[in-house]
Amino acid sequence: MTDTFSPKPIASRDRLIFALDVPTADDAQRLITQLGDSVSFYKLGLQLFLSGDYFRLVDQLTSAGKQVFADLKLFDIPATVAAAVRQLERYPISLTTVHGNDAMLRAAAQAADRVKVLAVTALTSLDRGDLDDLGFRCELEELVLSRARRALELGCAGVVSSGLEVQRLRAHVDHRLLVVCPGIRPVDNDDDQRRTVDVAGAFANGADYIVVGRPIRDARDPRQAAETIQQTIADSFQ
Repeated sequence: MTDTFSPKPIASRDRLIFALDVPTADDAQRLITQLGDSVSFYKLGLQLFLSGDYFRLVDQLTSAGKQVFADLKLFDIPATVAAAVRQLERYPISLTTVHGNDAMLRAAAQAADRVKVLAVTALTSLDRGDLDDLGFRCELEELVLSRARRALELGCAGVVSSGLEVQRLRAHVDHRLLVVCPGIRPVDNDDDQRRTVDVAGAFANGADYIVVGRPIRDARDPRQAAETIQQTIADSFQ
């Protein structure tokens, strides 16, 4: 297959989303300070949401000119999902995630205005055996493709998908679809992310954004790790 780079007019340095997966606001603040201008887009997930400081961090980051991805994987009855999205609209959040069926995705998309709703296709920690356990008998790529098509039809801005499936999405789904790829590993991987690709591979396959957490957070020098990834992204889009 040939390379399928995203044609969307996204600034190169905004294409890296750092997963700020830490337990407290103090831990988050230390990393934000360390990273400085090497990161312009942050993902805040459930761990920080339960810290009690989530929206204070959202305001702090956006006041400093950063973008925020609220990765909350909303899953509830459609009316509750819609109400949750309307609550998020009160804050300067760029992206959020919904992990549910058609009715939940439609409700979220209809409730959204400024916030872009992303449908979760299949978690990057899942492999074929996990999908069998969950009762999905189709091939994983077919599942991701089906969910991506439905997400766009239902009004979602995009999907969260492993970089391994992005090239097929680009071949079969309208390029309006925004694709955010987690599970990016610049080096060999031995953690709980099973379906991974490297930085250059994700963008060559057609990702719009990548989400990187542990390879930056756990590096000896997080800022340098982020800048190395930023350089790879810049080189990819030259």
